[in-house]
Amino acid sequence: MNAYQIFQQIDPDLATQIFTFLRKDEKETYQGVIATLAEQRKLRPVFILKKTPADQVTWLCKMARMKMATGIDEHVLQMWLLKQQRDLLTDFLDAMEIKHDGEGSVDNLPDELDADKLAAAVDQLIGKHPQENVKIYLHVFQMQKINGWPTLGALLENDERLHFSTAD
Repeated sequence: MNAYQIFQQIDPDLATQIFTFLRKDEKETYQGVIATLAEQRKLRPVFILKKTPADQVTWLCKMARMKMATGIDEHVLQMWLLKQQRDLLTDFLDAMEIKHDGEGSVDNLPDELDADKLAAAVDQLIGKHPQENVKIYLHVFQMQKINGWPTLGALLENDERLHFSTAD
């Protein structure tokens, strides 16, 4: 699953929360996202920045659902996860026994993910964190390695708790 597909599937209110977080707490990133997406649409960023903050976020949510936005979308999701979902990240990394900096950043990702540890980690995460956030994180984590990890790919495909749907 690509990042733009995640934005197509998540609750629109969560997408709004993600971009609102960027606007309030990560201003440089927010302006860079607007500049990149505006350029891709052949618009001047100032045209978007003149809109009200709510209209800017609405525009970003709409653009994030387009295939051309997938690179910037992945960056947006990573930023949101690292800054707003730190406990989720560290809980997963600890459960998988992956060394990290205490804030969710990893220098060396493992070549393989143990299937039993992974299943237990997912159960733990879903019991402790909002399910949609867990789904987003695991799909974004899978993007961190070319072709992902087979064990995580199988889990994402077979565990219905990790599927996105409009009914969520």
